[in-house]
Amino acid sequence: MKSLRKRHVQIIIVLIYWYCCLCLANNESGESKKGTKDEKWKKKDIRDYTEADLERLYDQWEEDDEPLEEDELPEYKRPPPQVDMGKLDADDPDGLLRMTKKGRTLMMFATVSGNPTEKETEQITGLWQSSLFNAHLETQRYVVGSNRVLFMLKDGAMSIDVKNFLVSQDRCEEVTIEGKNYPGKGATQDSVGGNTVKDDQKKTDDVNKVKKIKNKGKNDMKDKKKNKSKDKDTKAKDEL
Repeated sequence: MKSLRKRHVQIIIVLIYWYCCLCLANNESGESKKGTKDEKWKKKDIRDYTEADLERLYDQWEEDDEPLEEDELPEYKRPPPQVDMGKLDADDPDGLLRMTKKGRTLMMFATVSGNPTEKETEQITGLWQSSLFNAHLETQRYVVGSNRVLFMLKDGAMSIDVKNFLVSQDRCEEVTIEGKNYPGKGATQDSVGGNTVKDDQKKTDDVNKVKKIKNKGKNDMKDKKKNKSKDKDTKAKDEL
């Protein structure tokens, strides 16, 4: 009985040994085939590359690229700003805006007083932008109406400083940030009193204009990626 049991154990050990050998052989064979496939792909003429080959080439280049610094990443990939809840003050909306919008893109509108033409608005707001730049407050400016302009800030924490400058200008009737209106030095009694219908229409127009500018930014980003792909294709051809 003991002899029979010993015999069974020996058979099981032999079977396990052969199973391990078989698995090892299959693994080596698979790696060999993969290596051969990779070698064939690398030796392929660039003119014969398929879409899959190009994607693989781009992936390899991306792997070799150094990771971008946090401030160089697209905004949607950046971590949200760290807000210390203990420092938040409900009675200080400006401070709250600085903390929550730090490092984030922010758009604000300004209205020029006195029923100007679009050309006058361009000239007046251009001077405002130059003064802001001299004060180390960099903005992008878009005239979106005969008396209305949009300022885009890469760092929303600067929005309060920009707002404080704008409302102090003689021809500034109003500044709007995140739907909140701030009367400017050029505001009249009528504009301060407000008109609900006009204000609602203005907000709708502002939302549509922001969407239009954002879509333009997305299209510019797509074009940039396409150009980058073309540059990589050229680089690949030059390397061959």
